[in-house]
Amino acid sequence: MNKQKLAVKVVEKMMADDAFSQWLGIEVVDIEPGYAQLEMKVRPEMVNGFNVSHGGIAFSLADSALAFASNSYGRVALALENNISFTKKVMAGDQLTATTEELSLGRRIAVYNINIQNQDDDKVALFRGTVFRTQDQHFEQD
Repeated sequence: MNKQKLAVKVVEKMMADDAFSQWLGIEVVDIEPGYAQLEMKVRPEMVNGFNVSHGGIAFSLADSALAFASNSYGRVALALENNISFTKKVMAGDQLTATTEELSLGRRIAVYNINIQNQDDDKVALFRGTVFRTQDQHFEQD
């Protein structure tokens, strides 16, 4: 199986088994080996007491993008450390797009930046994630 087909197959399986990403309303826009672009709309039940999106919403979108990008090579990858900086408030009704950038890919560790933008192309958050790449495969290799 070529690398692109494997990436799509892995992410399709992960998304099918990911009830939380489904609840968030995440849509997979693009998948390539080491790359993911996801979108979601912020719903009214996702805001906090200040009528601003709960920070966990943007974090969760970025975390899903990290998971899909880092697992797209076919090896099971698990988060070791993540952090996020919020740069602009997010409101109900906002359409968010998370786009990954693979910074390094090693045998055991990989590092990614995930930029989150709203419908006006305003950067609303920057997320950095580090994953541990296990030896386990999502599918048997052909």
